[in-house]
Amino acid sequence: RQRQMCIRDRDGRVRLHTMNQPLPSTAFLTDMYELTMLDAAIQDGTAERECVFEVFGRRMPNERRYGVVAGTARALDAITRFRFTEEQIATADFLSDAAREYLRNFRFSGQVDGYREGDLYFPYSPIMTVRGTFAECVILETVILSILNADSAIASAASRMVSAADGRPIIEMGSRRTHEEAAVSAARATYIAGFDATSNMEASLRHGIPASGTAAHSWTLLHVDENGQPDEKAAFAGQIKSLGKDTTLLVDTFDITKGVDNALEVAGTELGAVRIDSGDLGIVSRRVRKQLDEAGAFNTKIIVSSDLDEFAIAGLRGDPVDGFGVGTSVVTGSGAPTAGLVYKLVEVEGHPVAKRSSGKVTYGGGKSALRAYRSSGVAVGEIIHPMGAEIPRKPNLDYRELTVPMIRDGEVLDNQPSIEDSRKLHAEARTTLPWEGLALSRGEVAIPTRFIGFPEPTE
Repeated sequence: RQRQMCIRDRDGRVRLHTMNQPLPSTAFLTDMYELTMLDAAIQDGTAERECVFEVFGRRMPNERRYGVVAGTARALDAITRFRFTEEQIATADFLSDAAREYLRNFRFSGQVDGYREGDLYFPYSPIMTVRGTFAECVILETVILSILNADSAIASAASRMVSAADGRPIIEMGSRRTHEEAAVSAARATYIAGFDATSNMEASLRHGIPASGTAAHSWTLLHVDENGQPDEKAAFAGQIKSLGKDTTLLVDTFDITKGVDNALEVAGTELGAVRIDSGDLGIVSRRVRKQLDEAGAFNTKIIVSSDLDEFAIAGLRGDPVDGFGVGTSVVTGSGAPTAGLVYKLVEVEGHPVAKRSSGKVTYGGGKSALRAYRSSGVAVGEIIHPMGAEIPRKPNLDYRELTVPMIRDGEVLDNQPSIEDSRKLHAEARTTLPWEGLALSRGEVAIPTRFIGFPEPTE
């Protein structure tokens, strides 16, 4: 296979670009115990038992009201690239010859169903269901969870920030606060959740996300006069010469009031925006807005950054802030770096199975889900039922199927949404939450989950 990336042309169209280097294997993005279980199953004859594994979370991190599914497309791609190389097989010298031969010929041939990327999820939502033999399903656990846990955590945090921003744009700029590859997937997750752009060029290249960026404090500090004194106006003039008056000038390297004066002196009232990266952003933004308006720069926008999270963004409602730049908080899940998802065996040869564990309720059996809505479009409940079963529906409610086919007989179906489709789906789904479901405070989930057609769960 070859590496394919989405590239945004100058005219804004996204095209698929094929690279010559092969896509890397994902097979060793796993834990050793998955391979030792595989080996034991081959030896005791249970490897070929038909099984159902399920990805779900028992609770929302930090008592949040909802979660956002993200990473689905990446997980499906990882499943298709889960092919063992000779080097990997040689490294796994703790395995039996039979197990290593199995890995040499491994291709996932099962079925995958799940929630669409960008959709909402709640406790026990069957976000992804993997069906196949025990051997082929068990070794996928780590790579699936590592992708879905990270991306869903980031998308869930980003969605709360988008709600707090109340329609104002947000730029993702957290690349330097996380692993270099995690930065790319984080940018993708935030875009699905409603962020407008990213500072990360690789994310823009791979996924067609609009890129955004101008200059940092180092650009301003670079410019000094013949006496070695800071020359902020020279820095602004150089940036405007390169990027035009519609650029955003960073005005808080020294004194903010003087910085705004210098920006207006150089760019005039046609300046696109100023950015503030320090201080009490509410007080400072009001002062800067007054300064800009008094100078006649009514259309110059104010962008703020500086360790923002959803609570800080919400605290700026009513202040003259036109956009936000968010970094550390969003790429670390804003206090919840993992979504808390698990990958559990729920069915063997058609029989529901579940472990008993205090505080960890588990429902056995493969599952599908519906979401119920009032005629107004407000969601009122998540209904989880046995996979393939028909359940009664109330005539006064509307329903949407949440679980869709994704992989059949090992092949990814061509019905998978684009990143823009997922972004649109999430924007629409968020509007269906009851108003209290969008609250940033801790509390009950936005809509309740109900199980129909299952025996009492084990705990």
